[in-house]
Amino acid sequence: QASQEELKAAYRRLCMLYHPDKHRDPELKTQAERLFNLVHQAYEVLSDPQTRAIYDIYGRRGLEMEGWEVVERKRTPAEIREEFERLQREREERRLQQRTNPKGTISVGIDATDLFDRYDEEYEDVPGSSFPQIEINKMHISQSIEAPLTATDTAILSGNLSTQNGNGGGSINLALRRVTSAKGWGELEFGAGDLQGPLFGLKIFRNLTPRCFITTNCALQFSSRGIRPGLTTVLARNLDKNTMGYLQWRWGIQSAMNTSIVRDTKTSHFTVALQLGIPHSFMMVSYQHKFQDEDQTRVKGSLKAGFFGTIVEYGAERKISRHSVLGATVSVGVPQGVSLKIKLNRASQTYFFPVHLTDQLLPSAVFYATVGPLVIYFAMHRLIIRPYLRAQKERELEKQRENTASDILQKKQEAEAAVRLMQESVRRIIEAEEARMGLIVVNAWYGKFVNDNSRKNEKVKVIDVTVPLQCLVKDSKLILTEASKAGLPGFYDPCVGEEKSLKVLYQFRGVLHQVMSADNEALRIPKQSHRIDADG
Repeated sequence: QASQEELKAAYRRLCMLYHPDKHRDPELKTQAERLFNLVHQAYEVLSDPQTRAIYDIYGRRGLEMEGWEVVERKRTPAEIREEFERLQREREERRLQQRTNPKGTISVGIDATDLFDRYDEEYEDVPGSSFPQIEINKMHISQSIEAPLTATDTAILSGNLSTQNGNGGGSINLALRRVTSAKGWGELEFGAGDLQGPLFGLKIFRNLTPRCFITTNCALQFSSRGIRPGLTTVLARNLDKNTMGYLQWRWGIQSAMNTSIVRDTKTSHFTVALQLGIPHSFMMVSYQHKFQDEDQTRVKGSLKAGFFGTIVEYGAERKISRHSVLGATVSVGVPQGVSLKIKLNRASQTYFFPVHLTDQLLPSAVFYATVGPLVIYFAMHRLIIRPYLRAQKERELEKQRENTASDILQKKQEAEAAVRLMQESVRRIIEAEEARMGLIVVNAWYGKFVNDNSRKNEKVKVIDVTVPLQCLVKDSKLILTEASKAGLPGFYDPCVGEEKSLKVLYQFRGVLHQVMSADNEALRIPKQSHRIDADG
């Protein structure tokens, strides 16, 4: 986004620095010619609006294209950008055609009541009765895929299989969704299964106002007992920027009316709901706190009371890898007993393991359901997850270094050559700054610094950039913009893929100052806040 005047000023300054006639040493003269030509090529591209627009969009590859791309260069920058956006839309549509967006859930119910509710006297003579019997009593598998037919039409195919205590069944559904306008869409659903007969459904979504929408879902379920109709309507409204209110009416086999308020902010998620219906009426309150840490940790709790009894749930979830989130919830209820629910989200797949521990409210079951997962998680995190993630990160960094090794070597050679060519200019700048008691860079380092004791085993990877920084000083000021400093003259990336910082020790008005800034952080010196306290 630099202006033409800024480009010309930078071009003149670099030409003066790298002009071959200013260097008598044959080796320095050769290096200066190479860098001078690079600067000239860059200025030729950036000073022309057409080639600059192509470079901004396509990069260097766009300047080397042949065929139809050459014709594109004759267009104005606005036309080039419009063409590029059109090509992007076409690529997005092709990607949309190829995307199936698979989603799946696997749920495995485990009965572990024998751990706490044992009848030792009755089964003490049965072989193997000394060990608690833990068994899988139910399982559910579901999967769905989406197939975009056109820009507005999508087909969704889904199926599920369930089994419990030796009895099971499954079903398959096909839904056709059409986006009718920016305000709504409609969906037709057809289904069949071995436990229930054919299903026909219609779902409609419509934005009534910018802050209010309605969803209606009607269905006809055919079975040996006849036709069972069902209707569900949901009316939702934005109460404020972070709060939604819902009104739901359901008519059919389990008729009910439900109202709920959901408030979702950056740090919390709160829900309160009330339902009146057949066979269940209840009231529910839940709260979730979102920690602003790297692992996206969340803790949650809820209370649900109704005709079925009372249930208290509490738990936590945490991101364990780039695409995986692990969570555990303890459920304590009357008369439901105590259960532990473990959930793993891996990309678009969900694995759910509800473990029923006891039908009674036993303190020992609550204790082990709470403490057990925590102990196991921290042990696994320390012994398995953390070493695995560290090794994975190292592999990715190593692969990135291998892919960029030749380019980084070339950048390093160019940076070292630039530093040698800067020596005479830097000497003159220092003399001028000393005469006015101005800005003198004493030392400057760029790269990866290790200040945390927990990372003391990591290797420091920095390069000396004192000369390049001093060369950028003008009128006792140094101004760096919000961009990676690896692209500055005399700089290169000493640690590809890792966090980098710039540390500067400088003198201004005869007083030492020091500052450290992140790689992409803007920097302006001198500043009073950088001053080193002589008493410290």
